[in-house]
Amino acid sequence: MTALVRIRHLTRVFDVSKPWLNRVIERLPKALLTAVSDVTFDIPERQVYALVGESGSGKSTIGKMVVGLLPPSDGDVEIEGVNLASEADKARVAETRSHIQMIFQDPYASLNPRWRVRDIVAEPVAAQGGETNGLAERLLEQVGLSAADAGKYPHEFSGGQRQRICIARALASEPRLIVCDEPTSALDVSVQAQVLNLMSDLQEKLGLTYLFITHDLAVVQHMADRIGVLYLGRLVEEAAAEELFARPRHPYTQMLFDAAPRMDAFGREVDPPKGEIPDPINPPTGCAFHPRCPIAVDRCLEERPELRAVGPARVACHLADA
Repeated sequence: MTALVRIRHLTRVFDVSKPWLNRVIERLPKALLTAVSDVTFDIPERQVYALVGESGSGKSTIGKMVVGLLPPSDGDVEIEGVNLASEADKARVAETRSHIQMIFQDPYASLNPRWRVRDIVAEPVAAQGGETNGLAERLLEQVGLSAADAGKYPHEFSGGQRQRICIARALASEPRLIVCDEPTSALDVSVQAQVLNLMSDLQEKLGLTYLFITHDLAVVQHMADRIGVLYLGRLVEEAAAEELFARPRHPYTQMLFDAAPRMDAFGREVDPPKGEIPDPINPPTGCAFHPRCPIAVDRCLEERPELRAVGPARVACHLADA
């Protein structure tokens, strides 16, 4: 299966140091936060690849690097065979980026409150000098709204309707890849289902590829073909959705699944997740998960595990077996 997106050794480091003068006076070193560390994965064409993990695991940072909102500190983002970080042909990079769109977490914050919906939806095409006559009306009907809604403002809609407007805007430039950053987390559960079903229908109808970023495992199970699990900026496990839910191999993945609410498990007693996420400015040596891991051994404290094939999955754990 052809990979539309190839991520290789992607790394992003943020300088969160105090101002230079403060560091000189207080004799402090630079403080560097590694938000994403050596992440590698592929997204096949017309598939849904989900990134899951706790807050601060680097999911949204990866999404922003894929769409070009953040440059990587190291590594490559290759889309449609074009390396966005090192491609010399700027026109080719611009053409590739025109095939990428993003749906943000908060539908209201991502919509200009002073613009009518018609202008918001058509903006990606208008910015490239394309024809926008009737475009917004057609796309609004495609996402389950009325063509008459094009003349309204964002505050006149509910949360679910606003997210449909965001989806319509993402579809305006006929993208091949859509990065969805927690697209339903701000919505009620019943509305979430409507939006997810709409996105699934559009993917099948238009042949879209999704990078789906979420912390909601129920959403992942419904949407994803393949899942990558992130912890402290590192990819610790990757597998097909059915395989991952049937047999999670990494202790962190098992912890996430145990802590997730389930409709068929009322009254069950589950140990809460142990410990807190370590300080990303000063991460643990070896395996980043070892301070919270129930099966950690001495090797885990000293040696960072490589992401390796374990059966049909890839797992970064010294103790994982097939």
